[in-house]
Amino acid sequence: MFKNILVPIDGSSYSWAAADCAHWLAKRFGAVLTGVNVVDSVSLEGSFIHDISGAMGFEPFLDFSSKMRGILEENGNIMLGEFEAACKKLGIETHRTLASGIVSTEICKAARLSDLIVMGRRGINEAFEYTLLGSVAEAVIRKSSKPVLMVPAEFTSPKNALLAYNGSEHSSKAMHSAAEFCFAMGIELTVLTVSEDGSGDDLLSDAQDYLKPYGTVAHFVSVKGEAHTDIVEYLEENPHDIIFMGVTHHSRLLGAVLGSTTEYIMRSIKGAIFLER
Repeated sequence: MFKNILVPIDGSSYSWAAADCAHWLAKRFGAVLTGVNVVDSVSLEGSFIHDISGAMGFEPFLDFSSKMRGILEENGNIMLGEFEAACKKLGIETHRTLASGIVSTEICKAARLSDLIVMGRRGINEAFEYTLLGSVAEAVIRKSSKPVLMVPAEFTSPKNALLAYNGSEHSSKAMHSAAEFCFAMGIELTVLTVSEDGSGDDLLSDAQDYLKPYGTVAHFVSVKGEAHTDIVEYLEENPHDIIFMGVTHHSRLLGAVLGSTTEYIMRSIKGAIFLER
């Protein structure tokens, strides 16, 4: 299922938790891991770096950006070396990519030959981010054509998965990923439908038929209400290690706008979340 996994590494606790998750997946799926570190060209070329250069006694624009780039590239290679060493110790094949540009864009470019992106919910700038979801993680989800698995600051192997299913194309792809994942890991799956008109029972019947050949232990729950609030409320009352769901859009403009349900849930829950495109 997942044979090529991309892991963005920025040195934050979240990115190392993502690496732990990727190690766990690689051992079970026989996957190859690629670590990617991106030198943020926006910060190098922005006014902030020029203000810093003046404060440190450099002439503005006087080769300071190139010096900083060299330092950041060196740090990136050190982090990628640590990632490779950890993979080698576990017997996992690995590659590295050092890129420069807009961080989210470069991550998505690096993922073009990957089956899955595993990344932290937040990154190295977590101290300046005031939500449960970091700006880079959100941008990757908006731009990526590949599924994204976001993990919290500490990774623990999932034991109980939840699929939020609404019958859409993206939700159906999420059901396939959840089925393969739970079958490979030997864990239980709960399928949850939320509908305002009570039509969830028909969706659950379809899900039962789909999951039956996998032989995975599955539970089926239908709730009448509003998807975004009731899914979060269900998770608060029935904790799950990982939630699978499809990303939906209210706009076709380059995927610029995430569906309200997807965005609300991403910003409301703290655990691992697998988002299928």
